[in-house]
Amino acid sequence: MKNHVNIKHIKNLNNDGLRGISFYKQELGIMQERLQEIAADNTAREVQENVEHFQNRFLIHGNYLDELKHDIHGNDQDIEAELLRTGTTVSESVATEHTRIHERYLNEERMFNDLRHEFNRLAAKWM
Repeated sequence: MKNHVNIKHIKNLNNDGLRGISFYKQELGIMQERLQEIAADNTAREVQENVEHFQNRFLIHGNYLDELKHDIHGNDQDIEAELLRTGTTVSESVATEHTRIHERYLNEERMFNDLRHEFNRLAAKWM
């Protein structure tokens, strides 16, 4: 029995992921601004260590979000190319790749929310 993949569903999930990535990139910018305020207002060593820690984590998440965005666009292009070639279907490998990318996005979403909560605790303490 052959598995059928709803291409519209895949495209919707990819679009949702791209919107989410855009949102998280904006959130990173806001948190970075708040982090700069904390650094400017507090010169204690503990604060400066936390500032450096969060700057590094923000950079890592920003880079990962960029990579994820690139991969989603690549998956969309693969889907479009296969639809042009076949007219109606995509290969199992393209569908599997979509699933892998979507799982990465959901994992990043969880990690980003953990980062946001951790940062908010720091901000509440030092702002």
